[in-house]
Amino acid sequence: MRFSEELIEEVRARNDIVDVVAGYVRLQKRGSNHWGLCPFHNEKSPSFSVSGPKQMYYCFGCGAGGNVYTFLMNYENMSFLEAMKALADRAGVQLPEMEDNAQIRQREGKRARLLEVNKEAAKFFYYQLRNPRGAMGYQYLQKRELSDETMHKFGLGYAGKNGADLVQYLRQKGFEDEVIKEAGLASNSERQGLSSQFWNRVMFPIQDINHRVIGFGGRVMGDGTPKYLNSPETPVFDKRRNLYGLNFARTARCGNIILCEGYMDVIAMHQAGFTQAVASLGTAFTPEQANLLHRYTENVLLAYDSDGAGVKAALRGIGILREAGLTGKVINMQPYKDPDEFMKALGKEAFQERIDKAENSFFFEIRILEGQFDMSDPEAKTKFHREIAKKLCEFSEDVERDNYLQAVADKYLIGIENLRKLVNGYAAQTGLAKPVERPRSGVHQKNSPEENAKKSQRLLVTWLTDEPALYGKIRKYISPEDFTDELYRKVAQRLFQGLEADNFQPAGIISMFEDEEEQREVAALFNTNLPQLNTGQEREKAFHDILFAVKKNSYEYYTDKLGSDVNALKQAIEGKKALEELAKTHISLD
Repeated sequence: MRFSEELIEEVRARNDIVDVVAGYVRLQKRGSNHWGLCPFHNEKSPSFSVSGPKQMYYCFGCGAGGNVYTFLMNYENMSFLEAMKALADRAGVQLPEMEDNAQIRQREGKRARLLEVNKEAAKFFYYQLRNPRGAMGYQYLQKRELSDETMHKFGLGYAGKNGADLVQYLRQKGFEDEVIKEAGLASNSERQGLSSQFWNRVMFPIQDINHRVIGFGGRVMGDGTPKYLNSPETPVFDKRRNLYGLNFARTARCGNIILCEGYMDVIAMHQAGFTQAVASLGTAFTPEQANLLHRYTENVLLAYDSDGAGVKAALRGIGILREAGLTGKVINMQPYKDPDEFMKALGKEAFQERIDKAENSFFFEIRILEGQFDMSDPEAKTKFHREIAKKLCEFSEDVERDNYLQAVADKYLIGIENLRKLVNGYAAQTGLAKPVERPRSGVHQKNSPEENAKKSQRLLVTWLTDEPALYGKIRKYISPEDFTDELYRKVAQRLFQGLEADNFQPAGIISMFEDEEEQREVAALFNTNLPQLNTGQEREKAFHDILFAVKKNSYEYYTDKLGSDVNALKQAIEGKKALEELAKTHISLD
């Protein structure tokens, strides 16, 4: 972090999290917290809690949590520095200049200049479409049944019949030729000099997730080639790491994102109300794009063309989604080629039905595979079953593989034990998967001792945060060293320091951690569900049990380390003494 801890805390403290989150989520006060529908996953009943006293948010449904910085970083997909600047501006806090690093200043200045020239080019194309010289482009878009509102939303434009016009306009706006070339907006030729490759085309500005124009796609008018032309890679435009329409789709909160092949498919779907649609940028779908999608959803629906090329692309996309840990389903477009044609022919309601009936990606793969075999021929049918078994071996998790095994056996009328033998046989040969080990009883495995210990530590942190006055009653029994998880120990250290000084702030502790997953885990530490008890006596017993469990786990942890850790002996001796005292001590919660 480039800013001091004191300044980070000042900016955080001057931005009340309830006020900030209320600008994005409808909140209702219930008890000491505010509640609403989680903006990070699809839900019908509010499980998203915003705590004014703790100055943090936490979703009991999906586990998203953090402070006001975390919220902006996740919702707006900002970096920490961007969130810091936005909140400082909101609170009227003047930030010092960034560190005096010439290389950083040069790099940031260059990126800013490229974004500026792209923005100005987008304006040029936008206004060209809306004057008489853009009539051809405007008529084309009207013919595609796009409304003026949709054209405006996506900033659609037109590049006229002369590629030199854009260059002349940008020069007049003060942009140097080198900047224009580096942004991928023009190149030199012996005959024309510096001229843009974008001419006689409807223009699609490509925006990053923060709505900044980073490149362009152009669709030729008439029979020219190539039909679609995209900006080249630049310092601000990486085709593999961006998706068209994601700047809108990431806030759709529909529980899924629909992945299409083309710009017009995305635009048509947004116009029909399916604002979760995105498309790759003139390249095949990439693992980087899958990882980008994983920030916003767990579920991706493929709306690829229904022709052979579209099926091939869908099969490839399914594998990439699976590798990224995403659940994929396939929307059936038939009898139409793509979402744009489907929407025009059958409308929004019919497309929603197709979404609701989207095919499980594994069964889509099996269905396409089935088409390669003559199912009336026993030999071909056997080969098909062998291929199914090979596909089942791709599931590394026993439970998931067994569930699909049973479903496939039912769907294709295969004897389940015969199919299991095939799967186990291929698994043993290739090492792709372990044979499914079936439990001998219905008893579920209990939580590990380590997880039980961490749960007790979470409960204690939450209880002390909710009732800080209790710390004075237990300080002689507990210390940060009793928290055996490294992250928990860091939190306890800062928490206990704050409780000693009577100025602790849970939200400030979150700012100690830069990793998003660590921030989520810290937020969960402060938002564990405490036991709901009716009487004071029950509450005192529960609190005592939790404290005792934390101390007992600490004692056992350090006892196991005797001989390998010089501090372990001291901790074990003190732990044993504290346990003996705690066993006969009553701690009042009054």
